[in-house]
Amino acid sequence: MAAEIITSEDLKEFKEELLGEIKTLLHETGGTQKQWLKSSEVRKLLKISPGTLQNLRVNGHLPFTKIGGVIFYEMTDLQAMLNDNKINS
Repeated sequence: MAAEIITSEDLKEFKEELLGEIKTLLHETGGTQKQWLKSSEVRKLLKISPGTLQNLRVNGHLPFTKIGGVIFYEMTDLQAMLNDNKINS
């Protein structure tokens, strides 16, 4: 087994290759959104309180799925709710 010496130039080259591959992957998947969001993500996205989100669920304005105590919301349902409540002036 032959030993190889790795130089700092080799490490810099490896770093550039790795960053290039990561950028390519991010570019390829950059247009995709998450399909399912947790409550905290929805609250942050809409800038609403936990109580407001609960009211949207209880009143049937926002469909949800509950799995093991965790509530998920589909992104398309959020967009539909926003479009349904859009006010054109």
